[in-house]
Amino acid sequence: MNERSTRRGFAARPGDAESWIKAPEVTTRRADDASAFTARLTIDVTPSLRGRIKVAAFRRGITVADMLRDLFAREFPDDSGEPS
Repeated sequence: MNERSTRRGFAARPGDAESWIKAPEVTTRRADDASAFTARLTIDVTPSLRGRIKVAAFRRGITVADMLRDLFAREFPDDSGEPS
């Protein structure tokens, strides 16, 4: 059997959303978007909220990190008039 046919794709999502929700978070970096990775933010959330966040990202077909970066960008727009 060909090795390629037995390996899952790099960014493949499992068919079972429940097992994916309970899996530990995996961080990936995109080489073309290095500026998005200048700082890491860690927050504590309940397991239930973490699951809801992962389900929302899964349904949208994006990663949790991308979804939260978009949310933060909307909620906290770059206002160059204010000091940082």
